[in-house]
Amino acid sequence: MHLQRIAHIAVNRLGSSIAVQKIKMDQKLIRLPKVGEENGIQGIITKVAGSLERGGIISVPTDTIYGIAAMSQNSEAIEKIYDIKHRNTSNPIAICVADISDINKWAHVTVSKELLADLLPGPVTLVFQRTVDLNPTLNPMTDLVGVRIPANDCLRRLCRHFGSPLALTSANISKSTSTLAVEEFKELWPRLDFILDAGRLSETQESRLGSTVVNLSTQGHYTIIREGSAYKSTVEILKKHKLMETISS
Repeated sequence: MHLQRIAHIAVNRLGSSIAVQKIKMDQKLIRLPKVGEENGIQGIITKVAGSLERGGIISVPTDTIYGIAAMSQNSEAIEKIYDIKHRNTSNPIAICVADISDINKWAHVTVSKELLADLLPGPVTLVFQRTVDLNPTLNPMTDLVGVRIPANDCLRRLCRHFGSPLALTSANISKSTSTLAVEEFKELWPRLDFILDAGRLSETQESRLGSTVVNLSTQGHYTIIREGSAYKSTVEILKKHKLMETISS
């Protein structure tokens, strides 16, 4: 009987521990309003922004896949991202800004505003030479930086709230499949401060390819670094603006 009682207590404690963990996970999970529904979104932005300001890491929906984000100017937060993803520190992380007018502070833009307006916001990452204002511990191995303006209102509002970029990368363990729903990266949840859930982002596998990555650091030329999910439309726009392709060696 004594052993049975001990076993019963142990089971109860385990059950209580699991219940507490579930409550903590549920508190992290924030379901975003549907597109066009503004109720509550500003409160969510304020709550999540406070966490980011304290060096927190969050998951966010983009216009392709789910990502994880942190303040790009916070070196400790950048280290956390690499640790959470088991990512090689030689692999750079892009930044995300709210508007086209924000790019010049962080990158040396080589193309016209008209070209930028044709591409952004959208599922592309544009690579330029970085400026001295960008955190030097972010991608110290390169003088380039990838810039994103996703077609996602919540993410852009977050960037606008700070007036500075978020570091943004995919919400998965490095080299594993990219994610279209928050349930697909549950193994990361314990390491995240908030999980912003916008539902399933796409029913097509093409979105898993992520953004199309284009090097525009040389004026008048472009190099496709990753074809991504918007390759064809991106190349059409670049050619419309008379840019010449340089094949990556």
